[in-house]
Amino acid sequence: MQSEDARYLKRKVKGGSLDVHPTEKALVVQYEVEATILGETGDEMLGDRKKCQKIIRLKSLNTNTDIAALARKVVEECKLIHPSKLSEVEQLLFYLQNRKKASGKAEKRVVKPRDLTPFEGMEIDEEANINKVEEYVELLYEGMEEKVKGATLILHLARNPDNLEELLQNETALGALARVLREDWKQSVELATTIIYVFFCFSSFSQFHGLVTHYKIGALCMNVIEHELKRYDLWQDELQKKTKTCEDDPDNQALRKEHEKAFKKYQGLLVKQEQLLRVALYLLLNLAEDTRTELKMRNKNIVHMLVKTLDRENEELLVLVVSFLKKLSIFLENKNDMAEVDTVERLSRLVPCEHEDLLNITLRLLLNLSFDTGLRSKMVQVGLLPKLTSLLGDENHKQMAMCILYHISVDDRFKSMFAYTDCIPQLMKMLFEHGEERIDAELISFCINLAANKKNAQLICEGNGLKMLMKRALKLKDPLLMKMIRNISQHDGPPKHLFIDYVGDLAAQISPDENEEYVIECLGTLANLTIADLDWELVLKEYNLVPYFKDRLKPGSAEDDLILEVVIMIGTVSMDDSCAAMLAKSGIIPAIIELLNAQQEDDEFVCQIVYVFYQMVFHQATREVIIKETQAPAYLIDLMHDKNAEIRKVCDNTLDIIAEYDEEWGRKTQREKFRWHNSQWLEMVESRQMEEGEPFMYGEDGEMDRPDLFYSTDGITPASGAVSPDFFSDPYAQNGDGQHGGGADGFDLTTGTSSRPATGFGFRPDEQFFYDYTSTR
Repeated sequence: MQSEDARYLKRKVKGGSLDVHPTEKALVVQYEVEATILGETGDEMLGDRKKCQKIIRLKSLNTNTDIAALARKVVEECKLIHPSKLSEVEQLLFYLQNRKKASGKAEKRVVKPRDLTPFEGMEIDEEANINKVEEYVELLYEGMEEKVKGATLILHLARNPDNLEELLQNETALGALARVLREDWKQSVELATTIIYVFFCFSSFSQFHGLVTHYKIGALCMNVIEHELKRYDLWQDELQKKTKTCEDDPDNQALRKEHEKAFKKYQGLLVKQEQLLRVALYLLLNLAEDTRTELKMRNKNIVHMLVKTLDRENEELLVLVVSFLKKLSIFLENKNDMAEVDTVERLSRLVPCEHEDLLNITLRLLLNLSFDTGLRSKMVQVGLLPKLTSLLGDENHKQMAMCILYHISVDDRFKSMFAYTDCIPQLMKMLFEHGEERIDAELISFCINLAANKKNAQLICEGNGLKMLMKRALKLKDPLLMKMIRNISQHDGPPKHLFIDYVGDLAAQISPDENEEYVIECLGTLANLTIADLDWELVLKEYNLVPYFKDRLKPGSAEDDLILEVVIMIGTVSMDDSCAAMLAKSGIIPAIIELLNAQQEDDEFVCQIVYVFYQMVFHQATREVIIKETQAPAYLIDLMHDKNAEIRKVCDNTLDIIAEYDEEWGRKTQREKFRWHNSQWLEMVESRQMEEGEPFMYGEDGEMDRPDLFYSTDGITPASGAVSPDFFSDPYAQNGDGQHGGGADGFDLTTGTSSRPATGFGFRPDEQFFYDYTSTR
């Protein structure tokens, strides 16, 4: 509206409410603008209202800011806030000053390379005009100086996005730029940088990528980068030679001056080269949005070029290079290319660094690479473990550092190395800072992994560590925290004995009313407590656990994991003579037999159930029940030749003990061992008998009574069976994690059974007791 008509417009601003910005350090002012058009007589003819808001950003606000002074300044400078609201402004500023980020996590930051800015050589006195493009194109056909000037003027136009559409229509200009770049890029770094920058402006918008591809600018950029990296190597070699010459003759002033001159020239060339590399790489990064284009770059060795550039000191260039590598690392082929060269070694020098964005994007790249076992190993070898641990105290980078450390902690080879850093005290502090809030998944998972190592477990338990963990786990009934405690309990020595004080608390958690996952961890923790002085009979009676065990042993009564933990727990308490007798009287042994029959395809169930028999045959009360009243020995004979080495070992030693107390089962065991060991010979003899009708050449009385004919079982228990076994040397076998393979140290979970007897009573003396067990998993 013209100034002379201003008297006909009436504008009124009404202040509204004040509030804080939900994510930023800022105040939000709500206000209303009312505009009214007045007639010549001053009457209202037309009016309108509009609700608006103003955001007042408070970048300087920190913990040391004077709130009262800042509030006065805000009220003075913002006319929308009435002076009467000064106290309200103070309260809001105080809230902002003390506001913490939700759930203690650093907010997710998306780090992108900073936009390209004008660089040295772009300055020009003349103002670029879109109507003079033809004149600028003509300059591209002149000498080198004119070409640089013409390209620079076009670049000034291209930096304004509003001009891109018009430039797109000018095929002559774009074709001339592409031609000059293709022919003269080696002649002038400034010219190459300027022209690539023009096409970079187009590459910033996806709809123009086809144009950049049409002129093959991406392929040209790859050639430029490769050439410049070779030039850099030559400069380095020449500089090192001059440096060595100076060191050999330190008193020669002429050589020193020559070296200084060469070094200054090198620095000038380096600045220009890094400008060129930055603009070329940024253009390629934009084009890499298309995975097909990215694949072409990979085929031209882009990964090796980027890794080679990591040696530079220019932080803006490094942010771009690491961002590009991070994008590429998503694909397996690119990650493998990074594994072939010293990517991790070069990245390690950037952790930590003062440039926040560079450090953040470097950690994100390392996180992507840490999914590879070999690259995790390299991270430890180059000394990243203590560096990453030191970042746990940095709020901005804590989350990324913890995720990488979690991946490293997955590998058993490196778990013990955390004990030699200050990682565990920091993690314990973080755990207890959570109060009653749910612990972050990354933090508790990391702690669970570390607790699986004995040295780490001892550090965790130092002071009141275990007491605080137990208190928190029992109060919040947190299954993951209890899993961490369970891992601590599996280690022999001082940590295990600390649990004596908590046996009652743990036993009290075993109830049908509790969360199954939580009960599984509580049972697993108790099952790990193989402590000689522990009165398990008192625990079972006081907390009425035997009926709970009996109910849970019924197939299908609960999840398999819970049933398995109950079996493992029974195996632990069966070491105690009075407990074994109590269990036998309660009728648990037939329930275990029934469970064995139902779960005969599951090696872990079979192994743990057989271990229960192994423990029980040491006690007279339970041995009589197992031998006389059940067909458990028949199952054990059946399992003597299982493909799982752990199952075979427990069966052999359990049968050895049974043979000491029952002659009949001893003979049956001997017969089966004889038949298995001499199966080929017996098959041949039986076939001859069938053909010739000869009488049997062996019988039940004769060879069967000669122990020298049988192979040794190499058992782990003396023939007398007088000592209680310490069967599982590996703690994982006790807690049923099933993470170890077969052999002498753990379960072979890759095998299952397919042809065991259909019921627990399928044994007949005239049958052979070996079955073909095939893999079910």
